[in-house]
Amino acid sequence: MGIQGMELCAVAVVILLFIAVLKQFGILEPISVEDGGDVDVELAAARHQPEELEQLLARTKFSRRELQSLYRGFKSECPSGLVDEETFTFIYSRFFPQGDASAYARFLFDAFDADHNGALCFQDFVLGLSVLLRGTVQQKLQWAFNLYDINKDGCITKEEMLQIMTSIYDMMGRCTRPAFRDCAPAEHVELFFQKMDRNGDGVVTFEEFLDTCLKDEDILSSMRIFEDAL
Repeated sequence: MGIQGMELCAVAVVILLFIAVLKQFGILEPISVEDGGDVDVELAAARHQPEELEQLLARTKFSRRELQSLYRGFKSECPSGLVDEETFTFIYSRFFPQGDASAYARFLFDAFDADHNGALCFQDFVLGLSVLLRGTVQQKLQWAFNLYDINKDGCITKEEMLQIMTSIYDMMGRCTRPAFRDCAPAEHVELFFQKMDRNGDGVVTFEEFLDTCLKDEDILSSMRIFEDAL
């Protein structure tokens, strides 16, 4: 995979890899016709009590049965109702034995940890999953932008993008042919800003990011291919 391919990877990899992590947790499972209303009671009785089912129905694009199936999987793998960063990173890293996924996993964990309390609960997972699987293209791109905007100040700097790209290159590790040069992440960042930084002020705003991505058919296609994953 070359520099041009990594440009698409920098947006699309978020969806694919998070879904892979959820499957490893056992959260994305086929929906059983036996899933019933008893899950409504289980939701309220969880050790780390999630939002009421009705609230999650209102805040996500999942059906009652889908939420019940997701909760069964989550409860099975996470009896306490919480996943800490260490556990998340461990599971995520198993998908990339040829590289070091710890830094990228940390960025991804932070993106889902909306209240920044150091743990992911069922709400965090299901709200993020709703955006990634059922959200509009703009919502998915907003989610990706927030991932890259490490300090959450509303714009992406070259320093932030270099951290993200370095973590992606580290994660890909030895699976790339030909092997990347040490300067590859910095070169990619320069290409990213040449394409995204429309006014040349040294930062990329969400408006610039969105406008550029909406004109790139490869990126748009990558946003759609996981819509039927659940």
